[in-house]
Amino acid sequence: MMNLKHLSIICSILVVAIISMSACHCRVLQPNDLKLIEETCKRTPNPNLCLQLLKADPRAPSADIAGLALILVDVIKAKATEAEKTIKQLLKQGGNKKALSECADDYDGILMLDVPTATRAVRGDPKFAENTVSDCAVEADSCENGFHGKSPLTHVNNGMRDVANVARAIIRNLL
Repeated sequence: MMNLKHLSIICSILVVAIISMSACHCRVLQPNDLKLIEETCKRTPNPNLCLQLLKADPRAPSADIAGLALILVDVIKAKATEAEKTIKQLLKQGGNKKALSECADDYDGILMLDVPTATRAVRGDPKFAENTVSDCAVEADSCENGFHGKSPLTHVNNGMRDVANVARAIIRNLL
């Protein structure tokens, strides 16, 4: 009888512990969590964009500066992927084939070279990561300038350039 009572108490404690642990995964940003994010974003060319992107990512509150940089490299990857989809749609619609094809090459370079290289280099060779992320902005500008006038990708290219410049500024903190 005594063992059954103890077993019942232990089971109750385990159930409460499991429920409590699963509730902990619903994390709310606390002021201390935001401090590194806010201080880091203040040192970028676009603090509002930086805060918007990092606060939207669940990894940011527990990330160090390198982790914040890697989050932004992931944003670059997502933006480049979306740019490629947009370029394919524009090509199907009969847009400026030469300029769009060059843009496709630019964004393919971001996805195939710049993003993987920056991801590897952030923690090992931040200067190389900075240069690689900077190249993403150069590629976006190259795409934009290829239209010699009104570009259907201005919004996409500006977004890439802005994120790349924020990522570059964060990576500079690692030098």
